Amino acid sequence: MLTTIQDWPGRVGYWKVGVPPSGPMDDLSLRLANIAVGNPEGAPALETTMSGPALRFDDETVVCVTGADAPVTVNGIAVERFTPVTVPAGGVLDVGLVSGAGLRMYIAIRGGVLAEEYLGSASTFTLGTFGGKDGRVLKDGDDLELDTRAVGTPASVPMEHVPALTHAWQLAVTEGPHGAPEFFTRADMDTILGTDYEVHFNSDRTGVRLVGPRPDWARTDGGEAGLHPSNIHDNAYSVGALDFTGDTPILLGPDGPSLGGFVCPVTVVAADRWKLGQLRPGDTVRFVPIEVAAAASKNTVGLARRASLPVVFSRGGDGDDGVIARRDGLTPVTYRRSGDDNILVEYGEMSLDLALRARVHALHEAVQEIGPAGLVDLTPGIRSLQVKVDPDVLPTGKLLDLLLEAEAALPDTSELSVPSRHVRLPLSWDDPSTREAIQRYMHGVRSDAPWCPWNIEFIRRMNGLDSVDDVYDTVFDAEYMVLGLGDVA
Repeated sequence: MLTTIQDWPGRVGYWKVGVPPSGPMDDLSLRLANIAVGNPEGAPALETTMSGPALRFDDETVVCVTGADAPVTVNGIAVERFTPVTVPAGGVLDVGLVSGAGLRMYIAIRGGVLAEEYLGSASTFTLGTFGGKDGRVLKDGDDLELDTRAVGTPASVPMEHVPALTHAWQLAVTEGPHGAPEFFTRADMDTILGTDYEVHFNSDRTGVRLVGPRPDWARTDGGEAGLHPSNIHDNAYSVGALDFTGDTPILLGPDGPSLGGFVCPVTVVAADRWKLGQLRPGDTVRFVPIEVAAAASKNTVGLARRASLPVVFSRGGDGDDGVIARRDGLTPVTYRRSGDDNILVEYGEMSLDLALRARVHALHEAVQEIGPAGLVDLTPGIRSLQVKVDPDVLPTGKLLDLLLEAEAALPDTSELSVPSRHVRLPLSWDDPSTREAIQRYMHGVRSDAPWCPWNIEFIRRMNGLDSVDDVYDTVFDAEYMVLGLGDVA
């Protein structure tokens, strides 16, 4: 139903300022399509959802369609997927409606689609309106230019490399960052790992919403962080994290938020995240815990990726609840696992403390200065820092050692100083778009939430103010300290 330009690995390195990586939701299918037509595996290609486009080519071209099971024709004649096909000059490639398993198709064109890069990537991020074709989905009449960077000989994708598509998915996950017994009960975790969740229709590239049993929770509320036990002050998210927004589980996608305030009990390992792009409404999802050491590499597209296998073979997870280390001291530190490619460092108790934010900043600067090979992203929160790596280059075990050494070398929190500046920004009060968002939330998520039907009235009530005007005065008379940057949407 919609088509965008995406490249791989996407817009990497800007998570700390809230810019998501975007890129293909199913990286494996895009990369296989590119390889099949002789392109570099990350070259810009087309990602299309549920139903593909019809493309007319001015010149003879080689193309390959991969991903979901959909009919593909050239000038009305059926052609195979996962196989390079020549489209004659003036010919039309037509990718139809998904007829089998999967949700997204990928169209690679020899040479690659020519698109202006933004922050180092041609990937489209529609919520930010940048990348791809003017930051939007493609529409009828668009002209696409082709690049000339093909470097290889076209060849069909080996059958044993073709990803297995199904309607009953198994996803390899690691425990953490926020599991039992701190946030979820042991019974909750058994349920999460033993339930076939259903994919909800209200899913997109920001996240895949799931339908399943509600947790009992280990806490009655989120303390300072909020009314619901899913609330925490901050959580720098990983793509593939199972994010409980209240009682609703959502698998975070490549256009999702970088920083939020909800707990995530498990995280899909990097090599299995391609499956998120093929989950369609009505499919089921089962989470299978594995050991980090057993995770396949996301850097391969061959047999070692294990994508051709419809099941996840596992002898169990790491059995540590996602907590890989704790250090006591004047400022306690907890090191949490988030997939096989992230460690979330949390400082102190679960309370808002500016001194903890200063320490997060200091650790951020220290790791950035070390600049180890394999470091991908550093995402600071209020009392946490997420460190993302390429585990093929810097395994999380070695990363933990590096973080422990860097933390031990930091000065006492009382001795830290952080440079700052003053910025004046415009703010639209009670903007119509917020009213629209509330209505969509009430119709699609929860109509009886205490912050509905008007968030500003909820703020007034929760802060004991006499009128909405008092909320206005409080908001516009204040100065704010920036503690973290979330998604740009």
